[in-house]
Amino acid sequence: MTGTAIALDLNATRRDLLLAGSAAIAVASFPGWASAANQSTATEQGNMTMGYITTKDGTEIFYKDWGKKDAQAIVFHHGWPLSADDWDNQMMFFLEKGFRVIAHDRRGHGRSTQTDTGNEMDTYAADVAELAEKLDLKNAIHVGHSTGGGEVAHYVARAKPGRVSKAVLIGAVPPIMVKSEKNPGGLPIEVFDGFRTALVANRAQFFRDIPAGPFYGYNRPGAKASEGVIQNWWRQGMMGGAKAHYDCIKAFSETDFTEDLKKIDLPVLVMHGDDDQIVPYADSAPLAVKLLKKGTLKTYKGLPHGLCTTHPEVANPDLLAFFQS
Repeated sequence: MTGTAIALDLNATRRDLLLAGSAAIAVASFPGWASAANQSTATEQGNMTMGYITTKDGTEIFYKDWGKKDAQAIVFHHGWPLSADDWDNQMMFFLEKGFRVIAHDRRGHGRSTQTDTGNEMDTYAADVAELAEKLDLKNAIHVGHSTGGGEVAHYVARAKPGRVSKAVLIGAVPPIMVKSEKNPGGLPIEVFDGFRTALVANRAQFFRDIPAGPFYGYNRPGAKASEGVIQNWWRQGMMGGAKAHYDCIKAFSETDFTEDLKKIDLPVLVMHGDDDQIVPYADSAPLAVKLLKKGTLKTYKGLPHGLCTTHPEVANPDLLAFFQS
């Protein structure tokens, strides 16, 4: 993929405008809402919460926390290069089922700080640990899609006792994506080098091509593409930082999660579409579940990488059944 170089980055300004506009609408519609003194302070209305935590290195991590605080907590981890908004359908579905639902924007993504450092799995997992401590999460269920699945595996393997009860990996990158002597079925490094080249050359076009094509399977014969879904993917991606997105390609493609999977001694549901064009099925889900002590594999025939968006009526009931089991 080619394109002209991006002359300047308006992402921070765009993010600030979006946040300011959303806040203005909320205040106008609900005068009783309290305004936050600064971005590190959450705002609440009943059981609905959103705000930021500030990590030890000064990074601000945006999060949503909806539902009764004594309810079973589900923490959703998004994929690259998206944000907590990618879980809108699941957040609403499980909120209505009585769960406490939480989702955060990974550092460098969405409304969180556009970091130029720490964009790797060790720091991602450390950020989640700080969020879990801040929200005092106990026996939470962690659900990760794609890169978020790697983040879940890396965090759960290191979580303090009592913090996690179950985990779900959906279209997830573990055990490892890149091809090597140890992983002959992986994707060649040239694939990920191509991602990096396209991102630097014309991130806006690249972030249009991915959802319009392989991410949701819209490039398959007879597929009915949703323009709204494509634009929403683009919106989320462009809110994040180019440097963080660039670094994250290495994080999701080259991190080896083998030891993480072996360490996890909790029930883990592995969900994957067998027509996943982003994280190919054969080199991911079946291998991951073999490494897990208590893993269960759920394969979806013909479904794409973004199956939670294209087929929530299939994914959500299966998630609910696992949560309640």
